[in-house]
Amino acid sequence: MKTVYIFLAEGFEEIEAVTPLDLLRRVGIDAKFVSIGESLQVKGAHNIFYTADILFQEASNTMADGIVLPGGMPGTLNLLGHKGLCSLIQEYHNAQKYVCAICAAPLILGELNLLSEKTATIYPGMENKLIGAMPSISPVCVDGTIITSRGPGTAIPFALKLVEIFAGKKAAEDLTADIVYQR
Repeated sequence: MKTVYIFLAEGFEEIEAVTPLDLLRRVGIDAKFVSIGESLQVKGAHNIFYTADILFQEASNTMADGIVLPGGMPGTLNLLGHKGLCSLIQEYHNAQKYVCAICAAPLILGELNLLSEKTATIYPGMENKLIGAMPSISPVCVDGTIITSRGPGTAIPFALKLVEIFAGKKAAEDLTADIVYQR
């Protein structure tokens, strides 16, 4: 079974974390919320508390098939400020594992110099944060093992792309029909 870690920091954009977790779990992917704080309880950008499955230390000891970085403010900056997570992101990139970021979170990939000559997207108006990338306005961009998406309104297409990558095209097509999503 494939595993995907979704990292949560105080102030994360809830829909950008919950949608990938929900859709990945629906197709049998072992998706887990990972708190980068000292508690499993993490408060989102809209004051909704979520309980993570594991803490950062546990996630850093086992490499998953991919990682997801939700956006939101100050969640994105809190993710970027976590040195251990930044090292882990670099480790995943070097191992050619999937590194996925949505909304403002692709700025983390830019700051870590992972976007050189890659096509990537980010929340509108933040394109200058895609350091080294060829910016796109596509809802979801896949370039090698880097997947980026624009914002809360693209959470479903982003999550469905993750389903396609980790569970296959048929699983993504079936799930698209099951959730009555029209592209």
